[in-house]
Amino acid sequence: MSTINSNDRFAIFGARGMAGSAISRALDRAGYQQQLKPSRQELDLLDLAAVQRWFSEQQPTVVVLAAAKVGGIQANNSYPADFLLENLKIQTHVIETAWRSGVRRLLFLGSSCIYPKFAEQPIKEEALLTGPLEPTNEWYAIAKIAGIKLCEALRQQHGFDAISLMPTNLYGPGDNYHPNNSHVLPALIRRFHEAAEADAPTVTCWGSGTPLREFLHADDLGEACVFALQHWQPGPGDPPFLNVGTGVDLTIRALAEAVAQATGYQGEILWDTSKPDGTPKKQLDVSRLARLGWRAQIPLADGLASTVALFREHLSQELVRL
Repeated sequence: MSTINSNDRFAIFGARGMAGSAISRALDRAGYQQQLKPSRQELDLLDLAAVQRWFSEQQPTVVVLAAAKVGGIQANNSYPADFLLENLKIQTHVIETAWRSGVRRLLFLGSSCIYPKFAEQPIKEEALLTGPLEPTNEWYAIAKIAGIKLCEALRQQHGFDAISLMPTNLYGPGDNYHPNNSHVLPALIRRFHEAAEADAPTVTCWGSGTPLREFLHADDLGEACVFALQHWQPGPGDPPFLNVGTGVDLTIRALAEAVAQATGYQGEILWDTSKPDGTPKKQLDVSRLARLGWRAQIPLADGLASTVALFREHLSQELVRL
């Protein structure tokens, strides 16, 4: 039996981001049409009084919290207090107000960066808080952990139906392609697209290309979120959060070759081994979600092809986040 229905009023915070917009599309496909999607200009989530007024006026019954202050390594290092404070405020304002307003169900979107840097691979949900975090995004991760634990505490003490999902590396529509703060896959798409356009003989990538990473299309995440909202209730003793990924990883070298193929780049790929590689392997254990009956459906090659096509279409219309 589904725990949400077509009469529910869904509030999606962060609906203009890559994850939030994918969740909105998935809800649309599943027939959930009543969606409230306030923009940052319409509702400042850092303003508690404004958040409380909005809930009182709009009266959502299901909340999806996909809004967050995000940024690359440089931003995390330069503004640690901003990342911690703003994300803590966004989370506590929305989650507490949702509970106090009588919201029936809430989904909080976390991040795989919550897990220890040297967690055993593939990473199980039980690895949370078992070791030190990756220093380059520690402040963001600590805020996300606080959000997960707030959902858990409200569930334990007050019976609030709050769940959390932890996605692996995302890509797809709405990604950020800025050269200074984009993640590895959109950065590679932009680099190989520009090299293909310029007919460049070589493209140089950082490191050895040997680290293993996992990538999930945003639309798969959207489907996983709807599935969890419909079907998942944590059992006694279960962590009230689920990993979301493909269960498949690949080397950065293989990823670069796949992006080159998707963009039509035919030159040589070089590797600058003087640059750091990062963690050798990072993959989520998705067995709990698989046992519930959900698996990712979009193969990487198909996802890359559609993402590159959309990137080029939006680039021509000046719609890409550069």
